[in-house]
Amino acid sequence: MLYWNRHNPSSSAFMQNQLESLRENNSNATLQQTWVSYHQISYEMKRAIIVAEDSKFTQHNGFDYDALQNAFKKNIKEGKITAGGSTISQQLAKNLFLSSKQTMGRKLQEAIITVMMENIMSKRRILEIYLNIIEWGNGVFGVEAAAQHYFGLPASSLTKEQATYLAAMVTNPRYYDNNRESQHLLKKKEIFLGRLHSARVP
Repeated sequence: MLYWNRHNPSSSAFMQNQLESLRENNSNATLQQTWVSYHQISYEMKRAIIVAEDSKFTQHNGFDYDALQNAFKKNIKEGKITAGGSTISQQLAKNLFLSSKQTMGRKLQEAIITVMMENIMSKRRILEIYLNIIEWGNGVFGVEAAAQHYFGLPASSLTKEQATYLAAMVTNPRYYDNNRESQHLLKKKEIFLGRLHSARVP
């Protein structure tokens, strides 16, 4: 954790898992990912991802207990896992260090890593790493690769509309990469666009 606080990760546990999966069908498969610094990511993209993934990001200590409670109630009502309630910090802990398996042991590891991360890293650093390593399509990781992949632009140039579109993709990026005009995707984008003003960016 101390190392990643000062050095930029070029990969993650989740990225390695996805690369292995891609290479099962194509031994020459590679991932698209280019690291960019915090100031090279548009302000609109930072606002959009916070609105979409963790509206209380700058206020909590790594866990949003209200979101977890709401997710639990929703899952009970639906009779299956339809909501997670994880914060950006929790998602980064999982993506950077762990597998995607939904087990109690992995959730405990995630919680421990999240506590460590929140005590060692600033919110700005957590958000910088998160935006650089999350999945955004088929073999596409990080906001710079996503901006180039979908719009042919650098991450620094993303507009409100483009940023909210990318933020809306995060929950199911490979599906939306193949279904870019999905009505559900476009509806989420409009919802996030209307909430941008409420985002607090570190």
